[in-house]
Amino acid sequence: MSLETQIMDEMKNAMRAKDTVALEALRAIKSGIILAKTEAGASETLSSEDEIKLLQRLVKQRKDSANIYTEQNRADLAEPELAQVAVIEKFLPAQLSEAEVEAIVSKIITEGGFSGMASMGQVMGKASAALAGKTDGKTVSTIVKKLLT
Repeated sequence: MSLETQIMDEMKNAMRAKDTVALEALRAIKSGIILAKTEAGASETLSSEDEIKLLQRLVKQRKDSANIYTEQNRADLAEPELAQVAVIEKFLPAQLSEAEVEAIVSKIITEGGFSGMASMGQVMGKASAALAGKTDGKTVSTIVKKLLT
């Protein structure tokens, strides 16, 4: 079943349950899918990699917003953003823990013989490709920096 079909089914369920937070998150996903399909040069359907990137971008946007609201002592605005993150994450594949990401990144570093911050770009490229959809780029970047210093 495609992501778009899943979203439509979940939207119907959210409407029946009068779950406004879930409905707002699902509408954001649907909107993102429609925008991605109508971009210049886009195909009629999205690949699973494109769907994952879209979902990760939506999660990141909401987490960033929640962080800003929290810094400004606006918990009333941060809570709905975090609730939407939980709804969107249901459609993402299981995310790796930091320990699992660290193990994969350290394996990449040892196999490639990388050392020092000068090789961070190379390590990030390989790690991002290996961990696509399994974790966010910020986590990968933090771990790469930690292991290369």
